[in-house]
Amino acid sequence: MNPAKPLPAPGLADVRIVAASPEAARQVAEALRRCFASTEQRSYPAGDDGSGTRLHITVDTAHHPEPSESFRPWLVTSDSVGGDRAHTQEV
Repeated sequence: MNPAKPLPAPGLADVRIVAASPEAARQVAEALRRCFASTEQRSYPAGDDGSGTRLHITVDTAHHPEPSESFRPWLVTSDSVGGDRAHTQEV
């Protein structure tokens, strides 16, 4: 079993995006940046064969960029469908 990784500071969330292409991962990261202030993204190969992209970004949930208001209603009203459980393939 892997040791628990430290949690981000209060108000921050670490987000991992896994996609088949770098462009798809960048599009998701861009949508997050419209909703939250964030750090620069870091990307890595996702598959053992070098295919796909894994992108990490840290978002600041306490500070929202100005143009994010168009996304806010969805964020406020959406419900989690996964509960508190991790996906089976989470690393």
